[in-house]
Amino acid sequence: MKQYAKQMCVTNWNQLANQVLQGQAITQSEALALLEVNDEEVLPILYAAYQIRKHYYGKQVKLNMIINAKSGLCPEDCGYCSQSIVSSAPVSKYSMLDKDTLLAGAQEALKRKAGTYCIVASGRGPSNRELEQVIEAVREIRATMPLKICACLGLLKPGQAERLAEAGVARYNHNLNTSRDHYTAITTTHSYEQREETVQTVKQAGMSPCSGVIIGMGERLTDIVEMAFALRELGADSIPINFLHAIEGTPLAGTGRTPALFALKVLALFRFVCTDKEIRVAGGREISLRSLQPLALYAVNSIFVGDYLTTSGQETALDHQMIEDLGFEIELCAL
Repeated sequence: MKQYAKQMCVTNWNQLANQVLQGQAITQSEALALLEVNDEEVLPILYAAYQIRKHYYGKQVKLNMIINAKSGLCPEDCGYCSQSIVSSAPVSKYSMLDKDTLLAGAQEALKRKAGTYCIVASGRGPSNRELEQVIEAVREIRATMPLKICACLGLLKPGQAERLAEAGVARYNHNLNTSRDHYTAITTTHSYEQREETVQTVKQAGMSPCSGVIIGMGERLTDIVEMAFALRELGADSIPINFLHAIEGTPLAGTGRTPALFALKVLALFRFVCTDKEIRVAGGREISLRSLQPLALYAVNSIFVGDYLTTSGQETALDHQMIEDLGFEIELCAL
């Protein structure tokens, strides 16, 4: 396979992008070759990925903002998460935020020029009382603000997805996080199949499925390729690509950062595989990409602005400036 990767050149990457745009899907061998090439191929790969990104999204960038609606108190053992039961990280712990606080968060999203407001809660899944709190806030936000609402509340019980959709939740996030084969090395309290089932439930309820990954948790290159193809098969409309921010107190503390050039290859890979989807560089971009963050936007068309769940993001003004300096435009919310 490495010999195959070495044979790829600038012309091949552009040709591959053209083939993708003509409806010829990239193969897993080609996807793996993309990850294996020398770092000096990164700019040609990004240029080719940009041809696909530009075809579907032009120069527009979608902004999303997260509110940590319920923090800590989670019984799951996800090795990357500072809010899990196996984490000793000093994070805030509180129950579901009230309606007024969720509304204030929506107003902040508007100030940051975000088109999508993401209400995220820790835990295995929402109780009916917690679900009703979110629904009450969503209804008022949808009635008064030009925002798309994404909810991320964990595994859903029968009927809960339908209630969220009826209230006006446009998108539901439930990440696969890693590959099927690598899953039990990261989480054991729920299964990969349960995550797949949740995404299917969301689709059946009429919400747009959002599902992504975390890169840098000890997976193999083939695992990364499998993640991309699994999300294409699953039909995820929005794909957040996180890079592990190894937090002290979590089982993955001490794991090294994903190198910037490799992170760019990963983002390009997902554009080649999931050609017309909203691909978002998400948590950990500031850690992995550092000064190369602007280059990510040649492959992805979406970012988070503001802080993440328990870690800080880049200053919003710098994100706006980055987009402007690239000659790109912030996409306004289309409801």
